[in-house]
Amino acid sequence: MATGAADMADGLSIALRQPGPIALDVDIAVAPGKTLALVGSSGAGKTTVLRAIAGLYRPRRGRVVCNGTTWLDSDRAIDLPAQARRAGFVFQHYALFPHLTALGNVMEAMLHRPRAERPDAAAAMLARVHLEAYADRRPDALSGGQQQRVAIARALARDPDVLLLDEPFSAVDHPTRRALHLLLAEIRASSPVPIILVSHDLEDAARSADEICLLQHGRSVEIGPARALLDDPDSRIARWLSSAGDVAMPQ
Repeated sequence: MATGAADMADGLSIALRQPGPIALDVDIAVAPGKTLALVGSSGAGKTTVLRAIAGLYRPRRGRVVCNGTTWLDSDRAIDLPAQARRAGFVFQHYALFPHLTALGNVMEAMLHRPRAERPDAAAAMLARVHLEAYADRRPDALSGGQQQRVAIARALARDPDVLLLDEPFSAVDHPTRRALHLLLAEIRASSPVPIILVSHDLEDAARSADEICLLQHGRSVEIGPARALLDDPDSRIARWLSSAGDVAMPQ
């Protein structure tokens, strides 16, 4: 299928189309090492886009290309299963295994590595998110912010080609948000993996993303540099912001 966002040899390019039951008309491209924030009202299709990239939802028509590899092309009957797509997904409620320690949760994402390598590699990944001291704790002994860091470590442990975060700021307090902003900055500085995050908070989106994409009724209506769009009173995002009483303008 033809796409509005040109396929990139490196990075992520997606085009999704369907009239319902969840309407989609989306064209997005994210370059290596860049972060895109999906914003929009509840029900706009933000999480559905993430799930379609990861292979957890199949649109009626679509194309997903990551680093030159086609994950989905409905016109060519290509549809790689989720386990074959190198996507690290951090779910909104983390989805950690409650019976496993933090270390065990991260090791579960390392099945592509030899068994003997997994403990040390998982420990290194926990250290990357500053949780090395909590390796032996199960999720119920961790705070929400710590569980979130384990989920991020588990996503990165897949050696992903793209990192997907669903509302990473929604269930944490302000100190934890600040820590997460710093952690994402560290990940962006040390890895070429493109990142797509969903956020209903434009302040978080502006602080964490290079670009913002506004989704309305499943359609990508505007995409561009975060600060430029937010500072432009004539942008669609600025107009949406002025009509959305529950969304705060970033400072």
